Amino acid sequence: MQTNVSGPESGSSTATVETRSRRDSPSRTELPVLDVGVVRERADAARNRLRVLAAAERLFGSRGVAGVTMDDVAAEAGVGKGTLYRRFGDKGGLAVALLDERERELQLQMISGAPPLGPGAPPGTRLTAFVRAYLHLVETQLDLVLLSETSTPGARHRTGAHAFWRQHCRLLLTQAGAADPDLRADLLLAGLAAEQVTHWLRDERRDRARLADALSSAALALTG
Repeated sequence: MQTNVSGPESGSSTATVETRSRRDSPSRTELPVLDVGVVRERADAARNRLRVLAAAERLFGSRGVAGVTMDDVAAEAGVGKGTLYRRFGDKGGLAVALLDERERELQLQMISGAPPLGPGAPPGTRLTAFVRAYLHLVETQLDLVLLSETSTPGARHRTGAHAFWRQHCRLLLTQAGAADPDLRADLLLAGLAAEQVTHWLRDERRDRARLADALSSAALALTG
C-alpha cells in the first residue's frame, strides 16, 4: 500500500524504491515507499511467518539475541528449518523483520506527524528531532538493531529502512543549504549506527540524555 502524503516517503526494511514527485518540490526524487513490491503471501505462509516472528521475539526476550539459534526459533515456532532459512536467511533477517513495524511507526511520524519530527519545522530542527527519535529506537531495540546491521558485511546499508533514513537526512541537509548533503547524511547516520551507540552506552557508559544532546548538536553543525 502506498502512502499518499507529502515529505519523504517511508521505506521499511522490506520496501523497494520507486520514483515519485514531492508535493513541496518540482524535482523528482527516488524514495523508498512503504509496502511497494511486497509479495502477497498464501494464508499458510503468512501464518508461519507470524509464528516464527512471535517465537523469535519470545526467545530473544528470554535468552537474549546471542543465546538463540535459528534451530531454536524453528523448534519454538514448529516449522521446518528449511522453511525458516528460506524465508529469513539468518538471524539478521529475523532481526530486520522484527524491527520492521517499529521502523514503520517512526517513518510515518516523520512523513505526516506533528512537527518538529514531522513536516512544518525548519530543516535543522527536524534533523535534531530525527536524531533523538532514531537514537531512542536504536537504544530500546539495541541488540536487534545491532544484529540486523552486522549479521553480514555491509548489512546496515542494504535495508530499505536505511535508505529512508539517509534520504530524509539528505533532504533536510539540502533544505538547510549544507554542502555535500550525501556525505553529511552518511556521517550523521554512522554516529547513529547500533555498533557505535552500543560502544557509547555500554562500553563508555555515557549518559543517554547527554549523548542525545551531543548528537543533536553535531547534526546542527552539519547543516552549516
